[in-house]
Amino acid sequence: MTPKDSYKAFDVDTICTLVEKYYPMDFNDQEKIHLCYQLEQFIVDTLKESSLKNLSTIQELCSCLVVTKRNKIYFLIDRLLRLIMTLPVSIATTERSFSTMKIIKTRLRNKMGSGFLNDGMTIYIEREISANISYELVIDDFKLVESCNYLF
Repeated sequence: MTPKDSYKAFDVDTICTLVEKYYPMDFNDQEKIHLCYQLEQFIVDTLKESSLKNLSTIQELCSCLVVTKRNKIYFLIDRLLRLIMTLPVSIATTERSFSTMKIIKTRLRNKMGSGFLNDGMTIYIEREISANISYELVIDDFKLVESCNYLF
């Protein structure tokens, strides 16, 4: 779906198959049909519009759609482009999660329950965020919860 060489590699059927296969929950049946029509119209539009011709990446195409306000016209294409651009981040996050799970489960010799594993993985995966939380603040929060439990 790259805009290189005046969209020569832009194949509507292949893109629609991509949506069916990888993004079935992101588009309903009506949107999938409408997307095919939007893609065909988009190709016609690109041949006429000079601002869409000299693009070389998906990011440039997405930015151009926003600047020219075509993201409102081709809203399904815009959604698909954004999904495609976030795919590498999703894959990296998943791989990082499995890597973390392997480290944690190996170290603790598979003796923990799933709830404790989930909590530990969340802290480990989001360690940049958790590094900003002081131990004293956590201890104070637990003391507050404990004192509230005595009241009831």
